[in-house]
Amino acid sequence: MSFVSFLAPILFVSNLLQGPGQGTQSTPTGTAAPGTFEWSATRPLTWDDFKSKPTPADRLAALTSANIDVQAACQDFKFASTVRAVFIPTESWVREATKATPNLLRHEQVHFDITELYARKLRQKISLSKFDCEHLQPRFKNLTKAVFAEWQKEEARYDQETNHGLAADRQRSWEINVQNQLTQFAQFAAK
Repeated sequence: MSFVSFLAPILFVSNLLQGPGQGTQSTPTGTAAPGTFEWSATRPLTWDDFKSKPTPADRLAALTSANIDVQAACQDFKFASTVRAVFIPTESWVREATKATPNLLRHEQVHFDITELYARKLRQKISLSKFDCEHLQPRFKNLTKAVFAEWQKEEARYDQETNHGLAADRQRSWEINVQNQLTQFAQFAAK
């Protein structure tokens, strides 16, 4: 049995606001960190999930750390993979949970929802590809890196267009759009 784990040294931190705001940190990796949990339509984020603390230099109101955990293996020359969107509580924080608004939490939830959307898009691309186990790399790595790059751009665009959730009309539009896309890619949800 051969095993391929994809580890991308990509770190996305959205912290461009002048004052308090929201952000996301997304680090695609080959293995999920201990204490993480997988995205679920029936289990939305709560402020209790945000276990870390901001540093004095952090100017955001909250930060979501999410991963796309990708595992791939070949056994008896048969390719198999697992792709999961995971939340990392020990890297996620809210400045003042007692003062944090439901709107801020919805903004952070959409960051996690976008992570799930791109996990589904990656599952779709993997399902449409024929991988030769003898020559798995670099094709698998390139496909995965391309999806991660798209995901990273979408996360940045989300924060920019919503002004980190402060533009209520744009925030609502993104919430609806991301939910519609999750529905569109429902057949690629984790089983």
